[in-house]
Amino acid sequence: MSSSLIGKTVTPFLKEHIPTLYAPIGKPNNEQTARERNPNTKYCYRHRPDSKCRRAADEAKMVMIQQELDKLTSADQQAITHVWSLFSAAPARHRELMLQGVLAQLCFPQLSLVSREVTEALKIDFITALPVEISQKILCYLDTVSLTKAAQVSQRWRQLADDDAVWVWMCEQHVNRKCTKCGWGLPLLERKKLRNYTRQRQLAKDNSNGRIQELRDDSQTDAQGYMPSRKRLAESTETELGGKRQRLSKQVEPEPKTRSWKAVYRDRWQVGYNWKYGRCSVKTLKGHTNGVTCLQLDDNILATGSYDATIKIWNIETGEELRTLRGHARGIRALQFDDSKLISGSLDNTIKIWNWHTGECISTLQGHTDGVISVHFDGHLLASGSIDRSVKIFDFNDKRTYCLKGHTDWVNCTRLDIASRTVMSASDDTTIKMWDLDTKQVIRTFEGHVGHVQQVLLLPPEYEPDDELLAGTNASADNTDTLSIASGGDGTSTISFMHSERRSSSPSRDENLRSMYGSTFSNESSRPLPPRYFLSGGLDSTIRLWDSATGRCLKTFFGHLEGVWSLAGDTIRVISGANDGMVKCWEPRSGKCDATFVGHRGPVTCVGLSDSLMASGSEDGEIRIYSFKDIGNGHGAVEGVMPA
Repeated sequence: MSSSLIGKTVTPFLKEHIPTLYAPIGKPNNEQTARERNPNTKYCYRHRPDSKCRRAADEAKMVMIQQELDKLTSADQQAITHVWSLFSAAPARHRELMLQGVLAQLCFPQLSLVSREVTEALKIDFITALPVEISQKILCYLDTVSLTKAAQVSQRWRQLADDDAVWVWMCEQHVNRKCTKCGWGLPLLERKKLRNYTRQRQLAKDNSNGRIQELRDDSQTDAQGYMPSRKRLAESTETELGGKRQRLSKQVEPEPKTRSWKAVYRDRWQVGYNWKYGRCSVKTLKGHTNGVTCLQLDDNILATGSYDATIKIWNIETGEELRTLRGHARGIRALQFDDSKLISGSLDNTIKIWNWHTGECISTLQGHTDGVISVHFDGHLLASGSIDRSVKIFDFNDKRTYCLKGHTDWVNCTRLDIASRTVMSASDDTTIKMWDLDTKQVIRTFEGHVGHVQQVLLLPPEYEPDDELLAGTNASADNTDTLSIASGGDGTSTISFMHSERRSSSPSRDENLRSMYGSTFSNESSRPLPPRYFLSGGLDSTIRLWDSATGRCLKTFFGHLEGVWSLAGDTIRVISGANDGMVKCWEPRSGKCDATFVGHRGPVTCVGLSDSLMASGSEDGEIRIYSFKDIGNGHGAVEGVMPA
């Protein structure tokens, strides 16, 4: 095409359209006209067909086009460039006309090329194009695997996918609960970290990035689990006083550690993954000279009781025996401790209260006429069960003690719920009773076990069984012979059999639910209800899931070869120890056995559970600690673990 022809055809076209498209208010002569045509030049090109689409160019494609263009002659390069210029400067209506004309002249191979190129060009990075809030909302619908893959798409995707706003939602969905969509549940943060987080919540509110300020473990407790003294705490805050500003200027404090919510989720996910596939390390503690009968696991401290009449305090991390509590005349059958005290029950008919930090016996409670085989305290109340067939309640506030009688054999387990003012008791008479602490009467008696009932485990309020269990459609839950005995208003007992045709009539309204716990709950609407669901283990080798409102046995867990001695659990898993020397891990919603742990040479009499640790004690005198955290890079289950 000659220069004169270009000047007569191409130049006038570009002169007419280019200023309007590329610089609508950049030219003095076009400023008023452009504003009249389009008062808002910030509209998206999708709402302004004549505007330029500012889509980012494909670098690889542009390099390829440039290489092909360089192979042509100068005249051909100029002609092709003019075609591109004409199309670029043309309004939308002209572009459509040009494209229709070009497409009408294409052959099938060229149409295939256009189809491939158009398919790629139509792909839009919607995550980048949308506002940040909407993009994060979309990412919240992804599961963990998809979210981590999305972070590998591009730097922008990684920035959005790793944001705390997304991962805090993931933590809320999975940590300390079973996700209703994916079925994946992660353990709760350790108690120590949870306390640290609680202390830092106010600081986190003032933190612009909203991240958790994590305290180092060594700054809170020493190797033996002691809290720092008031003197040391006072010294640590001394630099905040106005008179110590000179000292503060000399000593530069390190910035507090911060953790993103993704890091919090990653740590919990690793522990949950190890639990699921039985990846753990095992540590064996030896020190008792007779069988271990009871234990409790809390943070880095383990307390164990034995038939050798001693209580031992252990450092879990090092396996060191910190101290031994001596004072009982016969074997220890039950214990429980918190930050300040430890309460133990013994076959010498006494209950002792200890300062486990120093080993000092603070007080001795007497009242039972035979061995004490169960203790449980909650707030200001202590419940104990004994061989003398009674349950005793000790109130530390008003120094009162009263006795609950109703069982016809040993009371093996007691569990208080101070909020609802109720207590559960399990006995060798094969029954479980729920007591009202206000009226001192039995609310309901649960019958279904055919052997001595050894343990009761109250499940947390967050727990919900599978829908098929509530509807009674699970074929494996054959509970047609299960009955519950509820106390009437006049103190008499009424027996109600739970037949299969009545299983679907579960009360849903609160007033109906209250009436099933008796008149005291119906008349006092502000009184919290007892825990809805609980587990029981018996020497009939079964674990049963109960609905305390209806008295129904929702499901029976089978798997142990001999009687079940101990239970421990949370919303994610339940563990059991039995006379067959095995520890089993169960999924509480469905009742599925996830793994079996072996290694003890005698009956497993007690078990303990935390988010990343499991402990078991046996009559062989050994305590086995299973750690599901920081186990190295090994793959597969360790020796003694049999995944289901």
